[in-house]
Amino acid sequence: MKLLFDFFPVVLFFIVYKMHDDPHQGFIVATAAIIAATVAQVLVLWLRERRVEKMHLVVLALVMIFGGITLIFDDEIYLKWKPTAVNWLFALVFLGSEFIGGKSVVRRLMESKVKLPGPVWIRLNASWVIFFAVCGALNLYVVYNFDTDTWVDFKLFGLMGLTLVFILGQGVYMARHMPKEEGAG
Repeated sequence: MKLLFDFFPVVLFFIVYKMHDDPHQGFIVATAAIIAATVAQVLVLWLRERRVEKMHLVVLALVMIFGGITLIFDDEIYLKWKPTAVNWLFALVFLGSEFIGGKSVVRRLMESKVKLPGPVWIRLNASWVIFFAVCGALNLYVVYNFDTDTWVDFKLFGLMGLTLVFILGQGVYMARHMPKEEGAG
């Protein structure tokens, strides 16, 4: 359910965009919709939990900046850059966490639920760095080599699909490295 809630603004963007015959007009209206949906998402989180994860605040800020510039200049390119900015920012944060703070982001998020050897945490974090960097580059490739319709489809299905496959792969990798329970086997 959390995953669906996290992707709600992107799904709404897709739906609003697809409702318009004119791709540019659809993109502009969908940009306003994703800004409103992201603001609503953060407000719902705040009202429900009295806190908001940093990731949601970062995404909100980037949606407001890139979406706002898109609306002001009536130019799609700015919002199309947002997934790259988000992915590359996350890549930098995950990379930096290996050297600052004593524990990587991945380890901090999951260590209370999953026990893994130290080197496995390092490889998991590095794989997230690479994943985010590749997704950011892949977004730019689609932005500059395909039309807006293709980019909108890629934004929802391509990036979400890649993320789900990557997370499943991470789960398989972690399962292989979890300590065996005493008496099991």
